[in-house]
Amino acid sequence: MASLASLVSEFQQFLESLASTQARIAATVAVGMLAIIVAAFILPVGLDRAYRLMSTRLGTSRLADWIRLVGEYVPRTVAEAFVRLVQGLVLAAAGLALLVIWGLVDTAELVLRYLGGSLPVLGRGSLTLVVALLAYVGADQYKQMVVRIGKEATWLTDHQQEIVIRLGQIGILLTAGLVVLTVWEVNLQGLLVGAGFLGIVVGLAARQTLGALIAGFVLMFSRPFEIGDWIEIGEEEGVVTDITIMNTRLENFDGEVVYLPNDRVNEQAIVNRSRRGSLRLRVDVGIDYDSDPEHAKAVALETIKEIDVIADGPPPQIVPKSFGDSAVILEMRFWIDHPTPPRKWNAVERVVTAVKTAFEREGIKIPFPQRELSGRAETNGFQVQESASGSEDVR
Repeated sequence: MASLASLVSEFQQFLESLASTQARIAATVAVGMLAIIVAAFILPVGLDRAYRLMSTRLGTSRLADWIRLVGEYVPRTVAEAFVRLVQGLVLAAAGLALLVIWGLVDTAELVLRYLGGSLPVLGRGSLTLVVALLAYVGADQYKQMVVRIGKEATWLTDHQQEIVIRLGQIGILLTAGLVVLTVWEVNLQGLLVGAGFLGIVVGLAARQTLGALIAGFVLMFSRPFEIGDWIEIGEEEGVVTDITIMNTRLENFDGEVVYLPNDRVNEQAIVNRSRRGSLRLRVDVGIDYDSDPEHAKAVALETIKEIDVIADGPPPQIVPKSFGDSAVILEMRFWIDHPTPPRKWNAVERVVTAVKTAFEREGIKIPFPQRELSGRAETNGFQVQESASGSEDVR
């Protein structure tokens, strides 16, 4: 501050020789023109050339890479704001010079004192902007790094990649925030204690929400299913269309969208019909008791093998399952690849149609439900009597 005052005093002694008003006007014009030329022309061109020269001279060094990286990420508006700031400083210096020229030394010293007292605030503000810029660049570089790893690693799904990116970016921003608070001399201990009490209150008030949040992280890293999988959760069945931190979204076969909280998903059994890439289906068919089961098995098996939507491996199977009321029940087991609901229903439809046609061609009867009535021997069974109206009654 003393050096600034001595500089002003020396400048004042120099300008005291300008006694006449004409001389002061001439000095004012000269200072104003010089400030305008420097601020409007020399300064922007000089800063741009200095940046280009620095990038060129440093070549491929790490410092040059960082300079170019920051240059790519700094928005054009920020760069223009920096140029405008420097231009403002030049014009402010010219204004102080004009105050001294016109004998307003006390006013100039008052302005200098005010600026000197504002320097710490301006320094902290500038450091805050630098930390924010570095956090912005770091968060974006971290995202690109995770994306590159995700393209090469098959074990990292898109949703896991998104979670890792978001958690890392939040960590970078929190670190930058703590640095900024330290720069502004904020008491972090009291802030952390208050945040701890606030976390307890929020945790007690939002237990269900926090449970769904934690369950969402568990689902995304345990990976019981992924988007596009055909799953069954409790009584809900459908295709997974989205997995978020809070809920899982299914589209069922009626076209309805079902939202399931992740804590409910974790509490129930999950059946994933798409995970293995193949699915076994079962269809029952009944044959008459007078038909040969082995012949029916061979006909059904040969028919199923000719259907193109049925997978070759594992091979289809025909198993006599049970004795029905009117038929011997055969269970037809077959597999389909890349299971989806449309492929399942298409396969079932084609199997039922083809097996019915083959049984009709081979004379294998698929009976209707039948009931057989019999009477006790001691009562001579059923007796048919003709009623007065001419119809027959069974007694």
